[in-house]
Amino acid sequence: MSSAAPRYDGPLTIRARIREASNATFLADLDGESVVYKPVEGERPLWDFPDGTLAGREVAAHLVSEAFGWSIVPPTWLGDGPFGPGMVQRWQDVDPEQDAVDLVPTDEADAEDAPWLPVLEAIDEHDRPVTLVHEDTAALRRMAVFDVVVNNADRKGGHVLAMPDGHRYGVDHGLTFHVDHKLRTVLWGWIGEPLDPDELEGLDRVSEALRGDLGVALAEHLTRNEVDNLRARCAALRAVGVFPPPPGHGPAVPWPLF
Repeated sequence: MSSAAPRYDGPLTIRARIREASNATFLADLDGESVVYKPVEGERPLWDFPDGTLAGREVAAHLVSEAFGWSIVPPTWLGDGPFGPGMVQRWQDVDPEQDAVDLVPTDEADAEDAPWLPVLEAIDEHDRPVTLVHEDTAALRRMAVFDVVVNNADRKGGHVLAMPDGHRYGVDHGLTFHVDHKLRTVLWGWIGEPLDPDELEGLDRVSEALRGDLGVALAEHLTRNEVDNLRARCAALRAVGVFPPPPGHGPAVPWPLF
């Protein structure tokens, strides 16, 4: 699997602003395709991530996704638009009838035939018990493995896109690759379960790619320490061979959850 980011020529035309996003995010047209455009100038400063690096981290996440061979992250690259350089990502039309992650009444989550894995319990605005759940699928397991490796600090439920054919895309990967442990995710349903052969083989592919083209490509977007820590996380997960638990310090889930 190639680690080269896709490139498109032609002008990028803004169609609308996506106001739910915390950073400046736009729906745009590029070469007849719908894309998401996040200009670097619109990135909100953060205390723990260097300014102006989120777009590059999103591209790096796509490169690692391609090395896994699982197409978790839609095609993503650095491009130029009306507000300057930024991240450009191919838009995905989700299936509105599917929810890979959801909040459901706790009695539904506890049912023997429930198709969900529970993550945490809470009380909603009407004082009713609810449970955060996600589906138990190979696609979502792969995403959970990916999140551990890239140290994803922001896997919200809304960052999992349920496609009509059953594929699951992950988006919004600006908060990744930190050298400190930052994993915050809603995908905790497999804690302690062994990784299956496909997942172990994916880790092997990434480790091998990091010794070649992937390592070179990531150097354009990440520091040497960040790439070294990525390599170490991949090796550590491969060695332990199970889905890890939260480390016990700091929040284990992002907020808000969706």
